[in-house]
Amino acid sequence: MILFKNAAYLGKTVDLLITENAEENTKMGFSFAEDDFHKHYQNYGSNYGKQGGRIVELKENITAPENCTVIDMAGKVLFPSLIDVHVHFRDPGMEWKEDINTGLEAALHGGYSHVFCMANTSPVNDNAGIVRYMLEKARNTHPHGPFLHPVAAATLGLKGEALTPLGEMAEAGCTVVSNDGVPLTSTEIVRRVMEYGSDLDMLFVDHCEDPFLARGAHMNEGKLSAKLGVKGQPDIGEALQVGRDIMLSEYLQIPVHICHVSCRKSLDLIRRAKERGVDVTAETCPHYLLLDENAIDNYNTNAKVNPPLRVWDDVLAMREGVKSGLIDCLITDHAPHSAQEKENPLDMVPNGISGLDTALTLLWKLVGEGVLTQEDIVRAYTVNPGKRFKVPYNSFAKGDVADFFFFDPSFEWVVNKENFHSKSANTPFLGQTLKGRVCTHYLGGKKVF
Repeated sequence: MILFKNAAYLGKTVDLLITENAEENTKMGFSFAEDDFHKHYQNYGSNYGKQGGRIVELKENITAPENCTVIDMAGKVLFPSLIDVHVHFRDPGMEWKEDINTGLEAALHGGYSHVFCMANTSPVNDNAGIVRYMLEKARNTHPHGPFLHPVAAATLGLKGEALTPLGEMAEAGCTVVSNDGVPLTSTEIVRRVMEYGSDLDMLFVDHCEDPFLARGAHMNEGKLSAKLGVKGQPDIGEALQVGRDIMLSEYLQIPVHICHVSCRKSLDLIRRAKERGVDVTAETCPHYLLLDENAIDNYNTNAKVNPPLRVWDDVLAMREGVKSGLIDCLITDHAPHSAQEKENPLDMVPNGISGLDTALTLLWKLVGEGVLTQEDIVRAYTVNPGKRFKVPYNSFAKGDVADFFFFDPSFEWVVNKENFHSKSANTPFLGQTLKGRVCTHYLGGKKVF
């Protein structure tokens, strides 16, 4: 066993005791069933299941059992490992931006145990062969985690026309289906994806954007876009499809998860839907809690994302959404691009921020400002995504999988390519000095860095 002493957690100083192996699990009476972990348990490493470490106890002043390793973590903050349900790893096909190895390495050092990889690879993840390739590469490069979950494309080539072979992809290892950043214009296609996916226990996740209002847009529509002479995307373009998905979910009685919400109008729709009992959940990113459209002023290409950064009133709404629980999940929407791609004019650069390296540090800044609490982060970045996306998560209850890390809040570092574990460092925080970073990480009770 290992006993970690004197760590900070939810405002208290606590000790954490974990098991490390099957013998200790048996001694503690921990049973094992594959269904307790995941229906695709074979995707995980040997440090899960019978062999994997479990949580024994989390409280103040634990007495060390006999033959127990004791580690003092004074000054460090304890977190359960995070779960990011929306990342892009560019593998296969665009490995110069990111590959599965470097993406998982960034996730590992960012504090993540599970990541769900979107389907906009090249070729698109629209068949079982690509699913198996992604899972095999993840197992070979990171056998002890973090664990990769490929998201099945909803339509072949993400073209919005013919459905993918969802049954084959579910059997190969997919539990989530999405058309990623290519909005589905056909309501009939959306309905069929939701119905077939539901039959296969696959959650439908949707990028909500009216493709007609958003066509040719590169930022939020408003006074700043008019000043810069750049075509903007109005917030109503997001809210229209949020409303459509909610109504379909309510009519079909099938769950739906709304991607990267960015504006107050969408939140109002989600709030009313939840009040009616609709099975809808939603996510947002740190950049929508920290930045408004002014970050893209002077044509800052590293602040170009989709949906775009909105106005400050939307930032305040997103913060309240996370705080109140209206926003269920925090994500990065990790979207790595090469520096050369982001050095072009604004209307020629791709959307996206490389976020796995910086997300927790940026959220901890909001904790320091009193905007969020550690409890808010744990709820939205571990517990809720674990429940909604049906993966094992650590709530620090006895018997939970021992996925956790320690965060050093005093560690200062500069946001640059040299300090990133991702291949790409396209971020509007480039060059800034931030405070706080993950210092050690355990998955299934095994120290992974």
